[in-house]
Amino acid sequence: MRRAGILAGVLGLAAPLCVTGAATPAGAEKPVQHLSANIDTGHISEQNKLAIIRYVDGEFAKVVRPLPSVKPGFRIKPDAVLDQHALEQALVVSLPAASPGETVQITGVEFKPKEILVNINGGSHPRKSLRDRVHVDLGMPWPRTQVMDNQPVGLVKLGSTLIVDFGGPVPDVSPDQLKGFLAPFLNFAQQRSAALNWVDSLPAKFRDAIGKHLAIAGMTREMVIAALGRADHKVREWQLDGTETEDWIYGSPPGKTIFVTFTGAAVIRVEQFP
Repeated sequence: MRRAGILAGVLGLAAPLCVTGAATPAGAEKPVQHLSANIDTGHISEQNKLAIIRYVDGEFAKVVRPLPSVKPGFRIKPDAVLDQHALEQALVVSLPAASPGETVQITGVEFKPKEILVNINGGSHPRKSLRDRVHVDLGMPWPRTQVMDNQPVGLVKLGSTLIVDFGGPVPDVSPDQLKGFLAPFLNFAQQRSAALNWVDSLPAKFRDAIGKHLAIAGMTREMVIAALGRADHKVREWQLDGTETEDWIYGSPPGKTIFVTFTGAAVIRVEQFP
């Protein structure tokens, strides 16, 4: 009954799906056509939205081109040659948020009718107070310092937003296809080796469970994400004895639904329905 109540409360929320959070060689590039050849041209499904949140949001990647911090974001077209001139102009009017070789993190994915916005290291349009937007120019080409509430003046931490513009309704893209569209700027493959090394260092029971895409008691949050991806929903509860639990919910009825329950940093229970 408790599980049914949680699901009824979570799934009854009708809110739009939005999760928050070297120089380039000259020459023409070939568009990445193989990734979108099999895309369903209909509207993106809720299933693929959730899959993108699970397997793209929170991911780390290596930067292969300077990431502009221009607001509201830098626009890219799927399967089109990167507009090098537009990128150069964006880097003229804004500092790069990251340079080639640096590691960045996807910190938010937003779904619009014709676009998918991918925020990197906080995005290029973080919400700030009026005081947070006061800049002090030290004679550099762009403002590099910022007055922060209760903080000394220092370098601004910049983020970037890549706007994947489909020019029409967002098709039913998968997480791997979206990563492919981001390939002119981000290399996700280089981060996999580090993740694999981390999994190999775990005790055998956790390593085996991750390989089988299972969550088991004793896992940490990082292990569960490695095994199942990011949860569709999260719910916190306080028990009568004052203990706080957190349920990570994967799926929704009438399909397979998995509850992974944490107390503190570790999993204490995993339940699957039906």
